[in-house]
Amino acid sequence: MKFLNKSTIIGILLTGLFFIPSCDLVEEPRDSASKDAIFSTEQGLQLYTNSFYDWLPSADDLFRADYVADNAARRDVPPLVRGGVSPTTTDDTSQSGWNRVALGGDVHWGWNGLRNINYFLVNNTDAAVPAEIRQHYNGIARFFRAFFYFEKVKRYGDVPWIDTPLDVEDEKLFGGRDSREVVMANVLADLDFAIANIRTEAEGSRSLITKDVALALKSRVALFEGTFRKYHANGLASGLGSSANNWLQEAVSASQQLMQRNRYSVYTGSGDLSYQHLFLSDDPTSAEDILVRQLDGGIGVRHSANWVLNSATTGVRYNLVRTFIHTYLNSDGTPFTNNPNFETMTFLEEIQDRDNRLYQTIRTPLYNSPRGGIENLRAADWAYTYTGYQPTKFTEPDKPLGQGTVNTNTVPIFRYAEVLLNYAEAKAELGTLTDADWAQTIGALRSRAGITGGLNSLPAVADNYLQSNYFPDISDPVLLEVRRERGIELVLEGHRFYDIVRWGRGELFNRTWSGIYVPQANEYLDLTGDGSPNIYFFTVDPGDNRLPGVTYLDVRSDYVLSESDSGELLWRSNVVKQWMPHYYFYPIPENDLLTNPNLGQNPGW
Repeated sequence: MKFLNKSTIIGILLTGLFFIPSCDLVEEPRDSASKDAIFSTEQGLQLYTNSFYDWLPSADDLFRADYVADNAARRDVPPLVRGGVSPTTTDDTSQSGWNRVALGGDVHWGWNGLRNINYFLVNNTDAAVPAEIRQHYNGIARFFRAFFYFEKVKRYGDVPWIDTPLDVEDEKLFGGRDSREVVMANVLADLDFAIANIRTEAEGSRSLITKDVALALKSRVALFEGTFRKYHANGLASGLGSSANNWLQEAVSASQQLMQRNRYSVYTGSGDLSYQHLFLSDDPTSAEDILVRQLDGGIGVRHSANWVLNSATTGVRYNLVRTFIHTYLNSDGTPFTNNPNFETMTFLEEIQDRDNRLYQTIRTPLYNSPRGGIENLRAADWAYTYTGYQPTKFTEPDKPLGQGTVNTNTVPIFRYAEVLLNYAEAKAELGTLTDADWAQTIGALRSRAGITGGLNSLPAVADNYLQSNYFPDISDPVLLEVRRERGIELVLEGHRFYDIVRWGRGELFNRTWSGIYVPQANEYLDLTGDGSPNIYFFTVDPGDNRLPGVTYLDVRSDYVLSESDSGELLWRSNVVKQWMPHYYFYPIPENDLLTNPNLGQNPGW
């Protein structure tokens, strides 16, 4: 097997031992550290494993990872969905952040980070350090190796399993790939080792790898693998379907262990604004955050949510679509789409008496900041939005919009809500979710969102809208509602693309991007409820007869209305989207195949 070209490998081998920043290690010079110095003290082990943290997703990576999702429109159709990805593609702009960049900092097939992990594990044997301490740091290293391989398997399927630091001439560099079954069994073993051996249960900053973080990763990994094997049993996971329930039970077990620790809870400390405030705090919200990306404006460590989610020239102008907006429940817990007139409701009508996460996720006149600040977050900016459903999640209202990297609010990598959702979904898939489970998981999240009905018992009726628009092969009302809840609760946190992948629902990417309902073109509309017109959708150019303070939007080209002069606002409906079955895996890059044909290409590429 060949991960990198030979010159790159040689460079790594020559420099791999000396990547640790200057430090005072047992009388060694400050600009270098010998192997003995590193592995003979706990300080050396800590310094080495600290380097692995650079491979965690950044705050920007996390919220940008939803750039390819069925629930959102953007400036252009992602290359993956319109056939723009191939083995010769040097970069994949269909995704961003964590879903696109592999651990180790390499786009596509890169394996740099793995050698550093394996080098540490093979050499952490110095008896000068007590075994318990060595095993603690081995647990951290194996956590990162599990994370590394989980991302690789999600993207490519079968990959080579390597657990030693390879030398330049090692024959394994030119070997083939190992089966998904082998790789994921090793990932599970790494996670179980990490959970058993990491000494730190949890810590206040929520920025370090702890036993709790390892449990959260196991919960995520096992749910993914169990559902992938179940819903791809007749295709990409052929022969593995019979083991799906074993993985789902692992997800239940890991989630349950975290839940029973009683260390975390659904954050409700800001009342009706708790969901919104959870994503605006500069400090981790200890009740719910398990691992976060912390920022510090004092040393210039910030992220760019205010810029990316509000600038017409930065990012991809990510906007939620109306089909997804319709999945938010009414505040009494009934489906919004039970209203016979839901399809023709205007924006101001459809946002009333809904799940309060709706107006804490997108700009609406109901937006209410817990910190005061920018009033115009109450109305969509039509220089940015394509649908009228412009995200505010992670946008700090008391800082400038669209003016660079200014955010210091934390962004979660793992939070307790995800663990609850993993638990609920795994048990729903197994058919073992009880009323008590429902109340503890879905009920708790909906209660925070101001929903009053259906919090304590399993749903009995399948929602027709969810079935017809999202999951036609699912008839179980419980599973449908768990998936509804996951989509809403975790929106913009980087989960949606691979949720769609593991459920085998790639066809959702083909959907036309829909926006707000426009009752009539060529008429002034008020989308803020202040009594003054603020937008005019036209099929006949008004020329110079334009009012100040009104946005004029031409609906004759990239924008159109679904019924010609009325209906849903559609964006880029003329661009063909075609999800293909082989898109569930990415291609092995051509350069790597040329170097090592034994890798083989993924089917369809």
